[in-house]
Amino acid sequence: MRKQLLAAALALAAALPAGAQQKFTDWGWPMPYEKVSDKSVQWLKDKGWWPVQVAYQAPWSGQNTVNIVMDRQGLLKARGVETHFQAFPSGPAINEVIVSARFQAGNGGNFPFTSLLDKKIPVKTIAIQSPNLLHALVVPPDSPLKSVKDLKGSNPPATIGIVTGSSAEFYFQMALKVNGIEVGKDVILKNMPPGEQMALPKGIAGVVPWDPTPTMMVQERKNGRIIDSIFPYNMYEGQFYLRAEIVEHAPDVAQAFSDALAEATLWIRRHPDKAADLESEVPQLKNFSKAILLQQVKAYNNLYKPTYVFPHAQFWGEVNQTIFTWLHSQKRITRALTAKDFADAVDDRFMRRTFDKLGWAVPARPAFLSADWKGDPGKPPFPEYLNAINAKAPQAFPEKGDLVKPWSFAGKSYAP
Repeated sequence: MRKQLLAAALALAAALPAGAQQKFTDWGWPMPYEKVSDKSVQWLKDKGWWPVQVAYQAPWSGQNTVNIVMDRQGLLKARGVETHFQAFPSGPAINEVIVSARFQAGNGGNFPFTSLLDKKIPVKTIAIQSPNLLHALVVPPDSPLKSVKDLKGSNPPATIGIVTGSSAEFYFQMALKVNGIEVGKDVILKNMPPGEQMALPKGIAGVVPWDPTPTMMVQERKNGRIIDSIFPYNMYEGQFYLRAEIVEHAPDVAQAFSDALAEATLWIRRHPDKAADLESEVPQLKNFSKAILLQQVKAYNNLYKPTYVFPHAQFWGEVNQTIFTWLHSQKRITRALTAKDFADAVDDRFMRRTFDKLGWAVPARPAFLSADWKGDPGKPPFPEYLNAINAKAPQAFPEKGDLVKPWSFAGKSYAP
């Protein structure tokens, strides 16, 4: 019965008369909206999950924009889903409310999501968010350090400010390993929150923050320069996930989230300035300048083709296998997780249906990898790929092979 319910929900479509032309919003979403069933709404109400509670991190570039737009533009309400979005300061804080089921939808980076898998919390990723978020080694402008290799042989050991237990730590530990640099001998890692890192206090050789902090330091404060980045060592990804019970018992609600997230991505693509304005209204982001907010929107929402949201389970599982192995070796997680554990926590059926509505082809690999990229996602360091540092311009979309049906965006129609 449950399989039949899922099949029926995923088979729903906005039926059009024969020969009728599909209508799109100005930002490229096919109309009309599909509404969730009364049965699913009642199931959520019976669970005490109405409105659906959504947790996100306000300072996390890219991910926050999508959530804010979904909320402020009423994209889930238009589909019959009542929601309450709440900002949290960190991934562990979000994990706490997801584990307790007080929140039913969340956004997690690779480290916090690994913790959920380790604890066997029933969650399903339905979309990828802000892939390849910049994490960087930032040093003072007058520092003699030119690259991470220069840390080798530091005497006394160079003190590096970092958030321990974060994706920044994994990146930096991997960079140190690849370059033959030893913690305790060449460098000392000092636990330091991003706000303190931004000030680059005296006595610190460098800090390892993630965006928007490194960009603010380099472009606005001008108190630091980047000498190394995450990109060769780890393909960072965030995920939007739901409690697995929703996927099982109310699949049309999961579909509504998938559709709304893709629509938010398109709305941001069409209105980057308005998206930055919406972000500036969030209390946790009021200290960020409009220029930085807009730069982050362009870097983490509009740089790649919008198909970046598709959750390639096998690819991201292989990327995260390296993280799983390191975390387990450091006794940070209790189980020796594998790429399959990650893939099993992904359900791409909803985004496939979303792409079908849009008329988009499901890409064979993530948008930031070229067709001739020769790297192995499970074996860093990686050959160069498109990211926020080396990109000269946003990826063009659509290009040949991106569409399977006609699609319209910003008043322009595109054919497959």
